[in-house]
Amino acid sequence: MRVDLVLANWHLFAQGAWLTIQLTALALAIGFCIALPAGIARARRKRFVSPAINAYVYLFRGTPLLVQAFLIYYGLAQFDWIRGSWAWAYLRDPWWCALIAFSLNSGAYATEIIRGAVETAPRGELEAASALGLSDRQRDWLVLIPSALRRALPQYGNEVVFMLHGSVVASVIALQDILGAGRTLNARYYLAYEGFLTAAALYMAITFAIVGTFRLIERRYLRHLAVANAR
Repeated sequence: MRVDLVLANWHLFAQGAWLTIQLTALALAIGFCIALPAGIARARRKRFVSPAINAYVYLFRGTPLLVQAFLIYYGLAQFDWIRGSWAWAYLRDPWWCALIAFSLNSGAYATEIIRGAVETAPRGELEAASALGLSDRQRDWLVLIPSALRRALPQYGNEVVFMLHGSVVASVIALQDILGAGRTLNARYYLAYEGFLTAAALYMAITFAIVGTFRLIERRYLRHLAVANAR
């Protein structure tokens, strides 16, 4: 194990880790903004929007993230009208293509998580909110959505980890993320596994931090469920 080469090229992995964290965090944030209204609409089976949401969720959950990234980065460039539009300034950049693919993919999975959490909302909570005189909008924002998000925490924590691991796709569309840094190190010095082991260690460290953070959040916001089960 050539630890000296890894340490001498630490900046490669630092830049790769920053790119990975940046893409993952932004994709999760955008995906959540997509998923919250889409999940609620799907749970309530809105007449006009549900079919479109169902198609979106099925498309992005039914195909691999790698294929989605390839179609956006390589596929859209085949159309002249796209290359001649304002969008080409972004779609020719692999960073934006990765962000779009990751965001849409995360939004599809998070939509299902939120849909399930909304559908399993305790009926008593909603009836109590109505009995207090809250309007439908107030009931949704003050009772339904906070309650659903608390119940969705464990599943959403898994989605965050899956999105982090799925971000390795960025390395195959000309972005140097953590895995890309490892591949660069191996190619530069003709190494077999040092770069990959270092990349794996970094992914494990970030995953450990994410899991620990979500456990603290769950302990804070799901404490009432633990008390109820203890009784």
